[in-house]
Amino acid sequence: TCDFLTRILEEAENKVASISSIRFKIGDKEWENKYKMTMPGRFVIQKFLRQAKNAGCKYIVLEVTSEGIRQFRHKFINFATVVFTNLGKEHLESHGGFENYRNAKLKLFKATKNVHVINVDDENSKYFLDVPANKKITFSIKDAENQKFKLNLIGEFNVMNALAAISVTKNYGIDFETCANALQKVKAI
Repeated sequence: TCDFLTRILEEAENKVASISSIRFKIGDKEWENKYKMTMPGRFVIQKFLRQAKNAGCKYIVLEVTSEGIRQFRHKFINFATVVFTNLGKEHLESHGGFENYRNAKLKLFKATKNVHVINVDDENSKYFLDVPANKKITFSIKDAENQKFKLNLIGEFNVMNALAAISVTKNYGIDFETCANALQKVKAI
């Protein structure tokens, strides 16, 4: 989702920074995420945010993990938009059960009051829909709009992640054609 989102924002001619399990990126500069964690510690994130701001980035995309939330790595960041893609059975041992895992993810939504983007195909979406926000945007593969885009990656999870990215960027005024153009160019994550 982070990579799709970054590519769409860039296709719309924005300068973007992002952190994901794969890489760090500020504008055209990319480097591998060697921290062996999707969401590095607060000092690394804050330094990165400062570098992105100094580089003139308009948007910053962060992959936020339940483990990172549990360790307060998301603190002191004012998120404009958060995305709920899905909940799986991973990370249960570190959280002490599924409910604790879900509650960790919910903390990010409770801390973000502006925009919530939610995959309503996931059975846990009701918990995220209940958290107050200024704006709620939902997406679904089952009730998709009649707009088509080409994705060169296989798997329903890639389609869901692309729908999440489209939903976010639509809120920022990026048209569907720009989204479709960016997604069609993605050959690999």
